Amino acid sequence: MANAIDDDLYQRTKALLEPGDVRLNGAIVHTEYDGSEDVRMMQATIDVGDIIAEHSGYDPQDCYVYSGNDDTDFSSNQHQGLTLEDEAFVWECQQLLREGSFDIVIYYEASADHEAILADIEALGFDVTGVEGE
Repeated sequence: MANAIDDDLYQRTKALLEPGDVRLNGAIVHTEYDGSEDVRMMQATIDVGDIIAEHSGYDPQDCYVYSGNDDTDFSSNQHQGLTLEDEAFVWECQQLLREGSFDIVIYYEASADHEAILADIEALGFDVTGVEGE
């Protein structure tokens, strides 16, 4: 990692991927968006979510973003990508404002094409750090 903050975020992300019912991989998407650019940051989240959906075998048009506004288990910057048909899990993320800009910590099933996801996120113009679960 480039610095202690990135290493800390990497380790926290890795902890989210610890074995559970579903094997997960993740990505830390580094943006330059500050706290006043929450609309741009949300669009970046949607764009990254669409990439994950595609590489997970879903049509992004058949997915939606659930922001948990009615759920006390969700924080204000936590979102899920779910399928329209049966609300199946596609991805989940947290948008973190760190050192003046947003990082999007997003995770998804390990069966998705991890390397292709990372490459496509980079093609959007973002720096991205991949995190593989166990």
